[in-house]
Amino acid sequence: MTQPVQIEPSARQKVHAAFTVNGERCEVAFAPHKTLLELLREDLALTGTKHGCELGERGTCTVLVDGTPILSCLALALACADHSIDTVEGMARDGALHPLQDAFAELGAAQCGYCTPGFLLAAQALLDSNPAPTREEIKLALSGNLCRCTGYLKIFEAVEMAAERMRGAGVRPSSPGPGASHV
Repeated sequence: MTQPVQIEPSARQKVHAAFTVNGERCEVAFAPHKTLLELLREDLALTGTKHGCELGERGTCTVLVDGTPILSCLALALACADHSIDTVEGMARDGALHPLQDAFAELGAAQCGYCTPGFLLAAQALLDSNPAPTREEIKLALSGNLCRCTGYLKIFEAVEMAAERMRGAGVRPSSPGPGASHV
């Protein structure tokens, strides 16, 4: 008779770590091999951060760690312990959408919406460090995020509109001309 397979105790162990997620302190027990993406989605039920390629090529998993955009599919959760993590769920404040969220909605900058959280957070990091970016600076800041549904023009325009609104300018969306496309 064969003996049952013994699982090493270390394989079942969980680590305990504290994070500040969207401004709230939390402590989580999780497997030490989990990525930050897995921790957010599976352990904290923050599903706005999306699985994309899990290779760091799409940007759908972008979150902010201490204000810096990172690809959460490539970061071990344990490496982010004791840091501040912001996800798309934390952008709205006091029941009001962030100006970037408003601008994306107004201009139709999102089609299916799968890539939108990554774009929003990368744009937020840009506007936090540079309240008046040029179009080229916006393109560079968002270059790690890919969208398969729409063109990037509306996304760039939405970031510009949000930046102007955040600086206090009363910007209205430009109306598309005849034959204009959102793609």
